[in-house]
Amino acid sequence: MTMSVVETLKIHDAAEVEEAVKAALAADTPLEIVGHGTKRAIGQPLAPCRALDLSALDAVRDYEPSELVLTVQAGAPLADVTSLIDSKNQEFAFEPMDTSVLLGTAPGRGTVGGMIASAFAGPRRIKAGAVRDHLLGATAVSGFGETFKAGGKVVKNVTGYDLCKLIAGSWGTLAVMTEATIKVMPKAESEATLVLHGLDALTANRAMTLALGSPFDVSAAAHVPASALSHGGVLAELDGGRRGLTLLRLEGIGASVAHRVGSLTSALQGFGGVDVVGEESRRLWAAIRDVAPFSAAGPLGAWAVWRIVCPPAAGGELGQALARETGGDLMYDWGGGLIWLAMPPASDAGAGRVRARLDAVGAHASLIRAGEDVRAAVDVFQPQGAGLAALSDRLKRSFDPRDILNRSRLVRSVGP
Repeated sequence: MTMSVVETLKIHDAAEVEEAVKAALAADTPLEIVGHGTKRAIGQPLAPCRALDLSALDAVRDYEPSELVLTVQAGAPLADVTSLIDSKNQEFAFEPMDTSVLLGTAPGRGTVGGMIASAFAGPRRIKAGAVRDHLLGATAVSGFGETFKAGGKVVKNVTGYDLCKLIAGSWGTLAVMTEATIKVMPKAESEATLVLHGLDALTANRAMTLALGSPFDVSAAAHVPASALSHGGVLAELDGGRRGLTLLRLEGIGASVAHRVGSLTSALQGFGGVDVVGEESRRLWAAIRDVAPFSAAGPLGAWAVWRIVCPPAAGGELGQALARETGGDLMYDWGGGLIWLAMPPASDAGAGRVRARLDAVGAHASLIRAGEDVRAAVDVFQPQGAGLAALSDRLKRSFDPRDILNRSRLVRSVGP
């Protein structure tokens, strides 16, 4: 199926969103919800539709640094919003991923709406929580063509609090979000990264598990095998011997970080020598967050890329099995709980072999990078069991009974 955009509707205010959804209902024409289109290539190819362009909804409605609360329209560029809160020494604690590196789109064009709809959190996910955990409130238009508000500007205001969290990770299939209120956090005064060299995936998994279970407040844990470092970049610069890197991040007040670096280094002495990186730490974790070894501009740019979430303790064994059976390359984040797998070109992106391994460990996989023909032929997102599928269908019908919003993006259409 090839996506066909019949018409693009440029929205200028939230009222026009409601009008557009009502018109789509009347014409029985689905809508593709889009900001700057940086994540258009993720998901099943859409049926013929109108594109609802929200990029003009780009205003910061309210920012109260002292209250750690930001209210912003959905079309606001994430790069601009990040720059704004950075000027107050604040950040989104969940470290939103910049998909432009992996997908080859223009950098700095992703929007706040896309950040929430995709819910791709970075390395600090293991400490700070998911995107939805920082979403305090939202204003959106349902598939009924009705505007609703959920949550508020403080956590204590619980009216509709959980309702807005359903929007995070829904890929625009439940409602058209026009505005969001998000919790921000102060940036750490200092950070350092401990680096272990030459560990295999299983040993690295044990080292990360030890570090995360320690009292030293590790905020990120990742492992990049030697094969993934062969493609160059800032991570490869850190590992001249191409032996593989295991990275552990500590953040906080300078004196605390220094003390914890010493203590954690002692705890890890059984895994070999430990290097400590200070000034370059942020660059290292940006590369992990954005999956830089599998960059669209790099040697593996034509390979399909899977995002696999699994129990952290199972990550090393699962990753090794997948690499052996598929010929793919991989890297680990979230202490082993997130595996990025790059696969050699194939008509099904290796979907059968990938998913055959997942059920036994309670993992699930999403195909993040692949051509449209491949995405049309496979389930991009993990197929759901009967019970969960029925629950998802009831949820969808309660928000969008006519399936107007991003029709078929999450579930492959197998009928005529």
